[in-house]
Amino acid sequence: MAIDITKMPKLGFGLMRLPEKDGAIDYETVNTMVDKYLAAGLNYFDTAYIYHGGRSEVAARECIVKRHPRDSFYLATKLPAWAMKDESDRDRIFNEQRERAGVDYFDFYLLHSIEDGSNYETYERLDCFNWGMQKKAEGQIKHFGFSFHGTPALLEKLLDDHPEVEFVQIQLNYSDWDNPIISSGKLYDILSSRNIPIIVMEPVKGGTLADPIPEAVERFSAARPGASAASWALRFTGSLPGVMTTLSGMSTIGQMEDNLKTFTNFEPLSDKEKAVLTEVRSIMQSTPTIGCTACRYCCDGCPQSIQIPDIFSLVNTVRVYKEGWRANNIYNSRIAPTARASDCIACGQCEGVCPQHLPIIELLKEASQIFDKQ
Repeated sequence: MAIDITKMPKLGFGLMRLPEKDGAIDYETVNTMVDKYLAAGLNYFDTAYIYHGGRSEVAARECIVKRHPRDSFYLATKLPAWAMKDESDRDRIFNEQRERAGVDYFDFYLLHSIEDGSNYETYERLDCFNWGMQKKAEGQIKHFGFSFHGTPALLEKLLDDHPEVEFVQIQLNYSDWDNPIISSGKLYDILSSRNIPIIVMEPVKGGTLADPIPEAVERFSAARPGASAASWALRFTGSLPGVMTTLSGMSTIGQMEDNLKTFTNFEPLSDKEKAVLTEVRSIMQSTPTIGCTACRYCCDGCPQSIQIPDIFSLVNTVRVYKEGWRANNIYNSRIAPTARASDCIACGQCEGVCPQHLPIIELLKEASQIFDKQ
C-alpha cells in the first residue's frame, strides 16, 4: 500500500538525542514527552540500532510500546551497514531490533545512512534491498526505504536501480539548501520529481538553527515576534510539498512544547517569510562555522575517546561570537579531563563515518590551536 503523506504527522519524534540522567536515558522525562506528543495527535517515532549506544530502541519499548496501543503509533528503525559482514547479519540485527523494541513489525524500516563508498557497497553486496522487500512481504516491515547522505548522482542511481523504495530520508534545512556538500535542495528536487515521499532529518542542523547567530535572531524577531528560531527552521521543511514528516530529535520538554506549538494549526511560510529566510541564509553563509550536526557517529570508534562534536560546538562559539573565555572554561572543565583535541592521532576513523564529510583531523588541529595553547 502506497504511503498517503496527507495522513502522516508533519512532526516526527526522533529518539536520537533523548534526555539522560546519571548516564542513563531518563525514562520519566521521555514518558512525559511521548504523552504530550501523542496527545497532540502526532505519532511517528524514529529510532535506530546505534542510537544511544543501542539503548534508544529499548527506550522505545519502555516509553512507547509498553504504554500505548501498537496501532496508535508508527515506529521506524534502521539497519546499519557498518555492523554487518555477511548476509546472516541482516536477520540477526533485525531480530535483535524487534526484541529490543518489543514489536513484531516495524512500520517504517530504513537502510541507514547510504552514502558514496562503503555503506552503499555493503547494502548492495549483501542484497539488502531485496531482503527488505522480503521482510515487507512477510509483514515484518510495513514500508521500506533508506536514509541518505550521499551525492545527487548516487541518489539518482539508487532510485533507478531500486524503484521498489517507498520513501527516502534526507538531511534538509534552509541552511544546507545550497550547501555543495549536503546538497539539500538538489536531493529534494530529485525526490520531488519522482513523487517519492520525503522524511526530513536535521531540520535544525543538530540544534545550530535553534540558536543561530545574533543577526539571524534579529531578522526572525522583527518578522515574527515571539517565535523561536527553531520554529522558523521547522516551518521551512514543513512547508515543502512532498515532505511526509519532519523529524526533530527533542531532548527536553521545552523543546517538545515549542515544536508542538509550531505544528498545532501549522502555518506554511509566507512569501515575505521565505524572503527573510533567504536573507538569513546569506548572512549565515558569510560566517564560517563547522557544519557538525552532533550525530556523534565519530565518537563511538574514536580510539582516543575525543568528544569531537562538543569541541566543534565550542570552536563555532569562538568563530561566531569572537570571544572565547566561556568556551575555554567549558573546554578545560568538561572536555579536557577526558581527552583534548591535541590527543587526535589522525587515524581517520571519524572522517570515514561523518555524514557531513567534515575534515575532522584538520578541524581538531584548529581546535587545539584555540584551546590547548591556554
